Amino acid sequence: MADERIEVRRTVPATPEAIFAVLRDPQGHVEIDSSGMLQDATGEPVTAAGDTFVVHMDRESLGDLPMGRYDVEVTIRDLEPDREISWTILGTIRPAIGHVYGYRLEPDGDGGTVVTSYYDWSGINDEWRAKKVFPIISEQALKATLGILERTVRRRAASASRG
Repeated sequence: MADERIEVRRTVPATPEAIFAVLRDPQGHVEIDSSGMLQDATGEPVTAAGDTFVVHMDRESLGDLPMGRYDVEVTIRDLEPDREISWTILGTIRPAIGHVYGYRLEPDGDGGTVVTSYYDWSGINDEWRAKKVFPIISEQALKATLGILERTVRRRAASASRG
């Protein structure tokens, strides 16, 4: 449903491989977060659907709910190296909410990559649908994250070239 999904795009002047390296890394998620909620992460870079890692959150950054600090488990739903990654989140809230975040990567033909970030809550649990609190993350926040992603990829590449 179009009203239950946000997609934003940005062309990033980097290869899909360089971008995917950030997106499969739990610390990469923290680095590119524009909401301020992701404080840290524990786990190894993911390699397959079903892989998990933990993100240490601080909902006070949004200022909408007094949830304070808590952890969520990120479970990779789709993973096609250098093409797509998506995940769901399980936190302290039960039943699981059921929203999905993800990225699709498409080479632009000029050495860059068109990155599509999406946030889909069309499959959320009916209990959450009735609360009418979605979307929690705005379209502007997704756009900001893509800008931070570009900066992060550029900085990682510069750091790697320095040795």
